[in-house]
Amino acid sequence: MRDATEALERLCAREAEVSAHYVIGTCGTLWHLVKQEDRAWHAGAGAWQGLTDINSRSIGIELVNSGAHPFPEPQMRELEILMTAIMEHWRIPPENVIGHSDMAPERKEDPGPHFDWRRLALQRLAVWPEGYGEDKALETSLDSIGYPKATPGKRLQAFRFRFLPWVTGPETATDRRRADAVAAALSRILETK
Repeated sequence: MRDATEALERLCAREAEVSAHYVIGTCGTLWHLVKQEDRAWHAGAGAWQGLTDINSRSIGIELVNSGAHPFPEPQMRELEILMTAIMEHWRIPPENVIGHSDMAPERKEDPGPHFDWRRLALQRLAVWPEGYGEDKALETSLDSIGYPKATPGKRLQAFRFRFLPWVTGPETATDRRRADAVAAALSRILETK
């Protein structure tokens, strides 16, 4: 959506069959549209770590942004406040925070390459491993991370949007090494639980 008005109109229109729990505007304004206990229709069809029906398992936060530019400071600050409260209330670990492109790489590109996942990770609101691992098969690492099956190009794009937003072009050793680092970090997290 181009702006908050357009986003809110669409998310509140019955015929659109789409909704979200929250919307955050570029200036940091927060709209609460659906109770957290209720199902919203923000994600559509998709999967993550083998789970389907993500709408029934998640709280959807929509950020007003075309995807073509960075997310403004007031918007990110409000997102961090909201995420902290939601994650504490529902005991959601950082590794369970995903974007639409993570769970539906064939259909979704948001939040896109301009979203600052590392910033969230520094506050334990998402995962962002520092460094790189071994040069292993990309598909194996993406399976371990939780990405659903998709065409290789779309799956790689979703991974890059999240963990290598500055990289473009065909698959490289950098992609494979970064994916191995993410998979290893998530494996270590799961082992400690």
